[in-house]
Amino acid sequence: MSPRPAAPKGANPARREAAEGRKGAPVSPDAAGKKPNPLKLLDDHIGEHLRAAEASGELSSAPSYGRPLRFNDGYDDTPAELRMAMKILHDAGVVPPEVELLHQLATLRRDAAVATDADQARRLRQQASELEQWIALRLERLKGGAL
Repeated sequence: MSPRPAAPKGANPARREAAEGRKGAPVSPDAAGKKPNPLKLLDDHIGEHLRAAEASGELSSAPSYGRPLRFNDGYDDTPAELRMAMKILHDAGVVPPEVELLHQLATLRRDAAVATDADQARRLRQQASELEQWIALRLERLKGGAL
């Protein structure tokens, strides 16, 4: 076995000690040839918890175990060219105008149902009908319809 080559005199002390096989040598690589990472990533932490839950049987007792997840966030229904903009708005807590209009529609319908005056109830139902038409046209335009 040949001796290790000496580090140049100007090299930093840790590197020189490593070249000479003394204390302070870098950590040896693991079996895969990678240096072990002392920092734990969030994904690693989550993975450990999932493995522990799977080993304990906690995951298999879940009602949705083995079935695909259902995301009812409207992502698939949103036109591709609007997804990024809608995601940014959603993450910022901004409600799309269509949702605001749907809230207004629900309020008009609720007010029409509890109105004591027949004329007022008719006016509220008329406003709700017009708003419903406006919402339908707006949603059709967003979907790329020919309106």
